[in-house]
Amino acid sequence: MGRYVARRLLQMIPVFIGSTLLIFCMMYALPGDPVRAMMGDQAYDPTVVASIKKDLGLDQPLIQQYVNYMTGLLQGDFGTQIASQRPIADVIADAFPVTIRLTIFAFTFVTVVGIGLGVVAGLRPDTLRDRGLLTLTLILVSMPSFVLGFLLQYLLAFKWQVTTPTVTDSTDFGQLALPATVLASLSLAYVARLTRTSIAENLRSDYIRTAVAKGLPRRRVVGVHLMRNSLIPVVTFLGIEIGSLMTGAIVTEGIFNVRGIGIEIYDALSRREGATVVGIASLMVLIYLAASLIVDLLYAVLDPRIRYA
Repeated sequence: MGRYVARRLLQMIPVFIGSTLLIFCMMYALPGDPVRAMMGDQAYDPTVVASIKKDLGLDQPLIQQYVNYMTGLLQGDFGTQIASQRPIADVIADAFPVTIRLTIFAFTFVTVVGIGLGVVAGLRPDTLRDRGLLTLTLILVSMPSFVLGFLLQYLLAFKWQVTTPTVTDSTDFGQLALPATVLASLSLAYVARLTRTSIAENLRSDYIRTAVAKGLPRRRVVGVHLMRNSLIPVVTFLGIEIGSLMTGAIVTEGIFNVRGIGIEIYDALSRREGATVVGIASLMVLIYLAASLIVDLLYAVLDPRIRYA
């Protein structure tokens, strides 16, 4: 196991470099000049613009800029915002905990409700509750998150006044419930469908029939034998979905005014602040890689036949 973890950690290095290089090139290839955007419509002196670019290192070749960025990143320096001259690490430190709370809320909701609905439907395939789940998940998959967000905001906040329309205190999980539900809706549909399909398929397997024939209690058959094998594809999806929930929070945070990573990315793109986007994206890449490693290690827990050399 230790050798496998060490090998995976080494494999993450070129993946991280390649991903950040691609994001870096995409951001700095965007049309527009961030220094000019900082000045707005006012008159500017070209020599002043050139001086600012030189101070920020924007006059150097793209590869050299990337090398400088990676060198600073290894020292914990994510760069500096052009307009405010605020360290990007401080921006991430303020916004990241908000997105983490929202993501944890949404991920917990997806895991508990999604797997629960999938198990209930999968144990009785082709029944009324199974068809009801498939219909519900089809609606959630077909409905864009911003449509569902505005719809629930109108119904629950404005019409029925069950909750607040926007989040004023990001530490209050009661206010985060509505945006977390909207954020989790699409993932919930996929997890429920995937769990339902996996449960229904494994329910017809030989090892399940053998366990039933041996007289094992139904709770043990379902809870130990059926669930452990059926959850392998679900765990794979959930591991990848952690990063997707964080990146997908851009729309949800905009609708409910949650001051998290999504709002910072949107503001940075509108100001052509490539350094802020690259810094946040680099952190997202690390989260994706860590989640992928944890998922691979969980395989051995769910299925004893899987062993890592």
